[in-house]
Amino acid sequence: MIQGCGSNVGKSLLVAGLVRAAKKRGMRVSPFKPQNMSNNAAITVDGGEAGRAQSFQAYAAGIDFHSDMNPVLLKPENTIGSQIILNGKKYKSLKAREYYSHKDEFLAIAIKSFRNLLNKFDLVIAEGAGSLAEVNLRKSDIANMGFATELGIPVIVVADIERGGVIAQIIGTKEVLDQKDINLIEGFIINKFRGDQSLFDDGVAFINNKTDWKSFGVMPFFDKAKLFPAEDSQDLKNSFGTGKCVISVLKLSRIANFDDFDPLKIDKRLKLRFVEAGNPIPADTNLIIIPGTKSTIADLNFLKCQGWDIDIRAHLRRGGFILGICGGFQILGNEITDDQGYDGIPSNAKGLGLLDVQTIMGKEKNLGKKEFISTVNGKKISGYEIHLGITSGNDCNKPFATLRGRKDGAISSNGLVMGTYLHGLFFSDEFRNKFVTKISGNEKEENVDFNDNIEYILEEFVNVLEENLDVDSMLSTARNI
Repeated sequence: MIQGCGSNVGKSLLVAGLVRAAKKRGMRVSPFKPQNMSNNAAITVDGGEAGRAQSFQAYAAGIDFHSDMNPVLLKPENTIGSQIILNGKKYKSLKAREYYSHKDEFLAIAIKSFRNLLNKFDLVIAEGAGSLAEVNLRKSDIANMGFATELGIPVIVVADIERGGVIAQIIGTKEVLDQKDINLIEGFIINKFRGDQSLFDDGVAFINNKTDWKSFGVMPFFDKAKLFPAEDSQDLKNSFGTGKCVISVLKLSRIANFDDFDPLKIDKRLKLRFVEAGNPIPADTNLIIIPGTKSTIADLNFLKCQGWDIDIRAHLRRGGFILGICGGFQILGNEITDDQGYDGIPSNAKGLGLLDVQTIMGKEKNLGKKEFISTVNGKKISGYEIHLGITSGNDCNKPFATLRGRKDGAISSNGLVMGTYLHGLFFSDEFRNKFVTKISGNEKEENVDFNDNIEYILEEFVNVLEENLDVDSMLSTARNI
């Protein structure tokens, strides 16, 4: 199990690299994360939803993504509560204190999923969440040592040197742990090192001397990691690319499924911007995207508080394109009705009124992989839905996509405003390439294969991993559970 001294220290990417390294050694290997907190979910092969990071790790392992790989998913709805997804299905919304009262139930679910994977694979590499040193939460923990000690799983600790204070991170972590937890720790990794690694040799020796933990190596900073799926919205960089065609994605307060935009990062024609709160939408934007959100009405209000609704209308007057995805599609409509509070606090709201549609929220979640043909450019889209609510109205008569009588989304009468429920639409290479050509006004297409690019970068990362970490020793710490 890979656990961290804090959040965003690189656990997810290290697990992806390790499962690929194990696969290349001929092992049948699976990733696993007992509990994840993220609004970036992906559809599983068994028809559920689970953390996007585990989906990428499953890709690295060359296997189908299954809900057993992340049996407990927390999707934050506000500052004190989350929607709980168990085994890929919506359970209920709970406040933090309520969640911790379910520890035994959720731990049992996580253990069952873990054992399911053990029965199918030679090796399971698990990932912790946040910091393993959150002693105030230790009694109710199922994400880190609470899970590892239950089954006796060996642990490797990761620390992020880029943040500074890495020596204190690791030594301080050991100081606050119980001996029962310490007994499972096999060693540590220093991650995201920049420059001459020999300058930190004394630091590694000092940590080893103080902890008696083995160093498995120092991993250099891997800049291309920004092109991999980000799990937390705080991981999103503000800008990608230097192309002439500018796409501005609004970074909503509860932005969800923002990996939708990963394929746009590698198109050389584009400059992709994530517009932060407090900043205006750049006037040179070709396409504004209102992304998915965990709470549509709350983020509609957030959008208006930023003054982005004014910027959007000005953009439209200049002839610019607008695309709303999932919750963003709902925001573009005339009205959103949520009398029962299925998507947050019971409320109704006037949308931006840029699409002649209205949305009524419902209890049941629309979930699953979908295929359509785009009405924008006639190309196939392979995506997925993961949303509450039903949207209808006059502009739905001009759908964003269709297939054998089924319709998705809506397009305004002038063709500039588009809405869709389809996540992952830009992963369809032909659709993306044609769509970028349309919004850029550039007749020259650039046929970029996203998966080929990601595969190349992943292999490059694994090579760096093998060169700098003692991967064989790390894999040899695995035990029969």
